[in-house]
Amino acid sequence: MDKYGKLLRAAAESDEAFKQTLRETFASLEITTKELAERAGISSSTLYKIVNGERSPSLDILRKILLSVRELEGRKEGNFIAVIAARHVLDEVVERSVSIEGRELRTREYPATTVEDAIVASVRAERDGATAIVCAPIVSSTVEKVVDIPIATILPRDSVTEAIRLAARKSGI
Repeated sequence: MDKYGKLLRAAAESDEAFKQTLRETFASLEITTKELAERAGISSSTLYKIVNGERSPSLDILRKILLSVRELEGRKEGNFIAVIAARHVLDEVVERSVSIEGRELRTREYPATTVEDAIVASVRAERDGATAIVCAPIVSSTVEKVVDIPIATILPRDSVTEAIRLAARKSGI
């Protein structure tokens, strides 16, 4: 798992786990507390207190740290929802962006005709910076085990656009 994913899991586990994983991240990325703080746009003293267990990160600071680590790993924040489906389903998607609470959210298509294709596409989408994935019910439970981003399932009664909106809400954007 990448450093971003490890930090995210550690943050969900406990402050202690996050602190330890953050220290490991500094070492593996060969970056100092000051350098990460500058990159994240937070004060060095705040990051120092988090690393030393004197303070828990707010959600805003946690996001800034995670995004900075993601960028340091060479992964860009994609700000898009990946849609993994057969080509004929993707051809029905008319909208290439969806308006969610006043924000335009892009979608990116990943064609897949087999379960294996869907798994590969989901890993590729996560690496490309997808914030969530929309896929068919037959592969969604498998894809959830492979990636660390939210999954929304396309249901026959729902439109693909509605599934994209659900994915956006799940990913917090």
